[in-house]
Amino acid sequence: MTSKPLSVTSLLAKKQNGGKITCLTAYDASFSRVLDEAGVDVILVGDSLGMVIQGQESTLPVTVDEMVYHSRCVARGKQRAFLVTDLPFMSYATPDQAARNAARLMQEGYAQMVKLEGGLKQVETVRHLVDLGVPVCGHLGLIPQSVNQLGGYRVQGRDEVSANRIIEEAKALEAAGASMLVLECVPTSLANEITSQLVIPVIGIGAGVGCDGQVLVLYDMLDISFGIRPKFSRNFMSEADDVGKAVEAYVAAVQTGSFPAKEHSFE
Repeated sequence: MTSKPLSVTSLLAKKQNGGKITCLTAYDASFSRVLDEAGVDVILVGDSLGMVIQGQESTLPVTVDEMVYHSRCVARGKQRAFLVTDLPFMSYATPDQAARNAARLMQEGYAQMVKLEGGLKQVETVRHLVDLGVPVCGHLGLIPQSVNQLGGYRVQGRDEVSANRIIEEAKALEAAGASMLVLECVPTSLANEITSQLVIPVIGIGAGVGCDGQVLVLYDMLDISFGIRPKFSRNFMSEADDVGKAVEAYVAAVQTGSFPAKEHSFE
């Protein structure tokens, strides 16, 4: 696919025009090229690489050096897609630390946006990064870097108190200058409410079809991750001849609203 490279403003325009934003993870140049040519809008270099690439039990062991390396590899493979890279666990404990590590991801890893997890406690950090010219994507709901604190990988926001807290945090991140938000493993009704209330694009993973876009871990949707595939994912390789066709099927399913279906969402 050859077209103008996507940007923060073009992703915002896509939401405003009612289009769906497609996002997948990638960790190397070859998969990055496949995703880019299949029309994926956003490539996320996720710290999920700790699990699907390194075989770790969680994302926590991933380092900034590793994120820089994989982000740089992905950047070399893509032309059109917008590149977002995760700040890994404990790499943004203070605004100044976040700024130093975000600078590395952008200068050495060629990221166009950095993603961090957490709500109200990250507002000062988001504001600091944005003031320095760093585009930021927030991440609420199930935040994998806090898996030990959450007691496991569980759906968040099912009761009124926690749902209202997530709504408050989403608005606070937007007000601090975040340009995009990932919502993971929250009830569809909560995701719909947040998506309608925010100006910035909301990308769902296990958050229902009403979000402005969807993201999946590439290895999950290709059914090559070891272990149990998450409920919110779907095997797009089962009816595809090759990886490129599977990614094209994913892009089409997100754009038409056929994915995620009810069985990939939470009530």
